[in-house]
Amino acid sequence: MNGLPLYWRVCLINGLVFVVGTAALALAPVTVSATVLESEAVVLVLGLIGIVVLNSILLRTSLAPLDRLARLMDTVDLQRPGRRLPESRNGAVEHLVRGFNAMLERLETERGRSNAKALEAQEAERHRIARELHDEIGQGLTAVLLGLKQLSSGLPPAVQKDLLEVQETARATLDEVRGVARRLRPGVLEDLGLQSALAALATEFSAHGMRVRRVTSPGLPELGADRELVIYRVAQEALTNAARHSEACSVQLSLQRHGDAVILAVEDDGTGMRGAEEGTGIRGMRERALLIGAELSVGPGDRGTAVRLTVPLERP
Repeated sequence: MNGLPLYWRVCLINGLVFVVGTAALALAPVTVSATVLESEAVVLVLGLIGIVVLNSILLRTSLAPLDRLARLMDTVDLQRPGRRLPESRNGAVEHLVRGFNAMLERLETERGRSNAKALEAQEAERHRIARELHDEIGQGLTAVLLGLKQLSSGLPPAVQKDLLEVQETARATLDEVRGVARRLRPGVLEDLGLQSALAALATEFSAHGMRVRRVTSPGLPELGADRELVIYRVAQEALTNAARHSEACSVQLSLQRHGDAVILAVEDDGTGMRGAEEGTGIRGMRERALLIGAELSVGPGDRGTAVRLTVPLERP
């Protein structure tokens, strides 16, 4: 029976129930008068209830895997991979369950590949824009500052004062352009490593009024360029969210090794998510975590919001 299609299983179950009901009616010492008596009606109703209950139990057993499949389809999230429906010994739906699990596997694999290419293209575009900001706009503003300085030497004091204000505006714009270029392309990460890049990141946010306390373990293992970039970007996004949305005054940024994993934790003292849905920033962090097989959790912490990225170490 397990090898039968679902349609024939339902037909066979219903036919079996009808046969049992007919045999019971034929063998039971009961009769039905032309005018149904009250006692006979009670027997018929009880028999009908028994048939319906037996039929529902048998059908529920056969169709239960389909209910589990429907519930999984309603709740599946490709950003939280790994959920699968246990394969049933029910031959009628075993093929369907196996096909659905295989489809999830393909979707997760294809999504991971496409996201990897998209993020790689995004990083390349960040590098290009940062280089143009630094080389083209940065050099242009520097030339403007030098020109303004030369012009101010032969001008009256009143005009020099106005020109000095223009110089300060140009200098502030140059600093902002360089800051944007640094955020787009973490040169410190490439030149000095992850811990130095996180230290520079903490210093940058502290300079804008939010206290950042950094805790790191000495002697962290080598993680590789891809993992270090993901850790840096997650820390950067978490600090940005704390500064912009959580109204946080202080943040603790830690990178430590625990067993066979390195854990990045960013916890602020802000207002928390307050039931808000995850935005593009958090979804972007999840996509990056999936690329390196890491696990990301975002939720309430001891004070405000806690972001935790667990990066498993490669086994030698």
